[in-house]
Amino acid sequence: MSLIIYLIGFAFIIGGIAWALVVAKVSTLYIMITVVIFIGVAILTGVTRTRTRD
Repeated sequence: MSLIIYLIGFAFIIGGIAWALVVAKVSTLYIMITVVIFIGVAILTGVTRTRTRD
């Protein structure tokens, strides 16, 4: 459950960054590349911070 909350928070951050890039008139290709990179970072950090230790 906490992983989902963590990823929702990251989704807001990614959305804000993408919106700022659109307002700055950055190319759509670069915006998509940035979003994909941040999604990967969000998944990696979310899993490592919310997983239970064995």
